Amino acid sequence: MALFPSALDTLLGLQQALDSFRASGWLDAGPSGAGAYPPINVFRNGNDFALVAEVPGIAKSDLEIEVKGRTIRIAGSKTMRYPERASLHRQERLAGRFDRALTLPFDIDADGVKAESHEGILVVLLPRAAHERPKAIKVN
Repeated sequence: MALFPSALDTLLGLQQALDSFRASGWLDAGPSGAGAYPPINVFRNGNDFALVAEVPGIAKSDLEIEVKGRTIRIAGSKTMRYPERASLHRQERLAGRFDRALTLPFDIDADGVKAESHEGILVVLLPRAAHERPKAIKVN
């Protein structure tokens, strides 16, 4: 019985760990470089829901919002502008196209959806479709 693993076993384990990490999809992040972009919170607002997303540096005209059934899609592009002769030394703020779709547990009233963007925060109000709203039943 060997007390120390062989160098080949150690390298093989490292290669398997790297392959697993690469296959996880973590490296396929959007412009933020840190997971799903833009970061989104969805919360209940009475009988309806609201979606809040961080979209700093993204113009309202570069945002696309679509609703169909239970799904809301937010897409757009984040651009970075640099002076003409700038030499980029370090780049942590990435640019590019993003596209996220979320499926909610109810149908959305597409005609009642409202969206606002202010100071890098996107708020989308998502009313439930009429047939999804709770109905009070009177007992006779």
